[in-house]
Amino acid sequence: MAVVIDNLVRANVPRHPEKAHRPDQPTLRKPEWIRVKAPVSPGYVETQRIVRANGLHTVCEEAGCPNIGECWEKKHATFMIMGDTCTRACAFCNVKTGLPGALDPAEPEHVAEATEKLALSHVVVTSVDRDDLADGGAAHFAAVISAIRARCPKTTIEALTPDFLRKGGAVETVVAARPDIFNHNLETVPAKYLTVRPGARYFASIRLLQRVKEIDPQMFTKSGIMVGLGEQRDEILQVMDDLRAADVDFLTIGQYLQPSRKHHAVIRFVPPNEFEALTTIAYAKGFAMVSASPLTRSSHHAGEDFARLKAARAAR
Repeated sequence: MAVVIDNLVRANVPRHPEKAHRPDQPTLRKPEWIRVKAPVSPGYVETQRIVRANGLHTVCEEAGCPNIGECWEKKHATFMIMGDTCTRACAFCNVKTGLPGALDPAEPEHVAEATEKLALSHVVVTSVDRDDLADGGAAHFAAVISAIRARCPKTTIEALTPDFLRKGGAVETVVAARPDIFNHNLETVPAKYLTVRPGARYFASIRLLQRVKEIDPQMFTKSGIMVGLGEQRDEILQVMDDLRAADVDFLTIGQYLQPSRKHHAVIRFVPPNEFEALTTIAYAKGFAMVSASPLTRSSHHAGEDFARLKAARAAR
């Protein structure tokens, strides 16, 4: 039997091969409230240098976050572990799709070193989906959390995890590593999962968040959704109810922005006053902390928001 190993590097391989032959989607002109400044500050350049020097990936870059200029100017970066290639192909996401490489055993220490160099008081660690791994990468998440704790004991840690779908014991592994906040985003309303997040299951994500509280009732939990994907208002309110039933503490809501014409179209740009109304409703439903605005992202202002979340719990 002959085994053929293809070692050719193909420069023209598309970032999203599964989307390459899809018809282009329409694009809407962004309103004034969605505009951001180009990232050019010295703080941005220094953050970029530290990220590159440690061979790390950030969701800020890979997902094309509109807040990268603001956050990196303050030396705030969200580290994306386990590589830059995701095993899922969500219609909204700009992270590269494909077969990921092996885990880097030195990555936990590299993330901890970058956290120290950036002098982060709060760090968000997220990852690509790794359906190819037996535990979905849960042990690697735990190793990163432990490495940060060892090098930066005063830094609070937010784990923004994938759904660990059909990965028994994965959530228990991450919770045992004791992140200060466990974050997992629902991304959209359940009716949109087949078109927006086809590799995931809405109620599996709700169950994951609920399981965190069963293991450790004192651990803060957080989740977020995007709007502008064609969801209805009553569907958003139902998501709020489902998250409160799982005892989730913190809700984020932001405007979906289309990374390319091959991604899901923006159905509409939600005006700021509607975000304000959703904030009021979410607080009325019992969330301890809510962040909702057109440019809200899960890790945007994460440190400041976590401080407010702790204060809200203490005041209850």
